[in-house]
Amino acid sequence: MHALDVLGDPVRRRLLELLADDGERGAGELGEIVQQEFGISQPAVSQHLRVLREHGFATVRAEGRRRLYAVDPRGPREAREWLTPFERFWLPKLDALGTELARGKRARRLAAATDPAPGDPPDASTTTPKET
Repeated sequence: MHALDVLGDPVRRRLLELLADDGERGAGELGEIVQQEFGISQPAVSQHLRVLREHGFATVRAEGRRRLYAVDPRGPREAREWLTPFERFWLPKLDALGTELARGKRARRLAAATDPAPGDPPDASTTTPKET
C-alpha cells in the first residue's frame, strides 16, 4: 500500500492527527475518540492502527497492559518525498501569499503609527491656530 493510500482514509488521518497533536497515546484512548467521531467498532479501529504500524506511520510499545502509539516519521517522510516534485505548483503561490500578508501587516502598522489614537488630541503641527 502506498503512503498516500494509507493517508486516503479519514479514520487513519484522524488517528495520525491525534498522535501528532499529543505525541504518544494509548490504543484505548485513540479507540474511544475515533469510535465516537466515526461510529466504528473497536476492532475496526484496531485494523486502522495495524495499517498505520505496518506501513511505517505509527510505532507501538507496550507499557504493562497498555499499547502506546506514536507517529513514526518514516510514513510521513515517504508521503512528502512522493509529493516533493509537485511542490512547484503551490509553493510559489504560498510565497506570494506570504508576501501579500507581510505587506498588509506593514501597511496596518504604518497606518497605526500615523493615526492618533481615539481620544488623543490632534497633533499641533497639523492644526491651524484659531483666530481671535
